Amino acid sequence: VQLQASGGGLVQPGGSLRLSCAASGSISSITRMGWYRQAPGKQRELVAIITSGGSITYADSVKGRFTISRDSAKNTAYLQMNSLKPDDTAVYYCNALIFPKSYWGQGTLVTVSS
Repeated sequence: VQLQASGGGLVQPGGSLRLSCAASGSISSITRMGWYRQAPGKQRELVAIITSGGSITYADSVKGRFTISRDSAKNTAYLQMNSLKPDDTAVYYCNALIFPKSYWGQGTLVTVSS
């Protein structure tokens, strides 16, 4: 199983970006997909996750600004990020739980700066 993340880049404060994460390979059923991020000097933290049943969890810091969605037919998850702040600057990692294993993508850098 491979996860290919894309969509990162440089954006000004208040701007928007959309991240995509496509899973490929021998996939029977994806239990959960999500996004985590790691800022310089900090630990990796959860941003948002979505289960196969549609349950969604957001970090408090992104509630109301970020939206996670999923296209099950394409084994792809998306993270729409609006009203971006400098504190959102980090490497964003895609994650997929394909029971019983957890898989990680390569990370995509999001930089929020004027």
